[in-house]
Amino acid sequence: MNRHLPPGQPLLTFPDADKSPLSIRAKALVFVDPRSRRLRDEVERLAPTGLPVLIRGESGTGKELLARQIHRESGRGGLFVAVNCGALSPTWAEAELFGHAVGAYAGAACSRAGWFGSANGGTLYLDEIGDLPLGLQGRLLAALETREVLRVGTQQPTPVDVRLVAASSVDLAQAVAAGKFSERLYRYLDEGRLELPALRERPGDILPLAEYFLGVYAQRLGLALPQLGAQAQLALELHPWPGNTRELESVIHFALLVCSGDEILPAHLNLPGTPAPSHTPLTIIEAQLARLDARERAHLRALLAQPGI
Repeated sequence: MNRHLPPGQPLLTFPDADKSPLSIRAKALVFVDPRSRRLRDEVERLAPTGLPVLIRGESGTGKELLARQIHRESGRGGLFVAVNCGALSPTWAEAELFGHAVGAYAGAACSRAGWFGSANGGTLYLDEIGDLPLGLQGRLLAALETREVLRVGTQQPTPVDVRLVAASSVDLAQAVAAGKFSERLYRYLDEGRLELPALRERPGDILPLAEYFLGVYAQRLGLALPQLGAQAQLALELHPWPGNTRELESVIHFALLVCSGDEILPAHLNLPGTPAPSHTPLTIIEAQLARLDARERAHLRALLAQPGI
């Protein structure tokens, strides 16, 4: 049993992700850390509104997972359709997004609904929307505002009901200032904005995620399930995780393969700067205090100033 998972805060799993060859980190989300719980409150507020949502977060933090959770809580009956804007063909991006008619171009032997058509009644998730060609950004906004798409090779628009959730690992406001992103599209997306903190900024999520990865990989590989030793837990909590959840998954996968006993030790994690056994829980407290933002520090000072504390 995971002693780090409070009652009523289970890992959220996404069975629909099993339909695609995604990493195991793309099948579960956790809201244990206080910052994550505040984020979940925001998701619960935004999900049923139908507003467009822009998720800002570093690479590897789980932005698609958050988008899937928004779709699940939205009540929309259509599909969740995920598109990586950086992977769209420079030549055929318009047809991929909005669809095309038969004979719209050489080789178009049949019509296609496009990603917009596939997401009709559901949610269209555009990952790294900043990579969408500038010329297509205006068409995207027009489709969202008019609820119509004009497929390549057609004259009549097709009605669509699509809720957009977009994500970016870069600050789109800076991209707007540089003339690389549509200001109108940015303002449209900014109606519902979510900041997904880096893993180092939500340390309460680290061990629950680590134990989830450990359990899934042990089952997948048919290996006995070792325990995360106390010093290994400390090492995980103190690591800055520049690669976020993606890096954590890789570290746990490696540790499971090289661990020869029933306990994972710091050496098995292969992390730089692994803490020595002399480290105490005070080290964790100091590290977590350093992560507090100004509002959280002010709240803590107020609590400590109360009589009897």
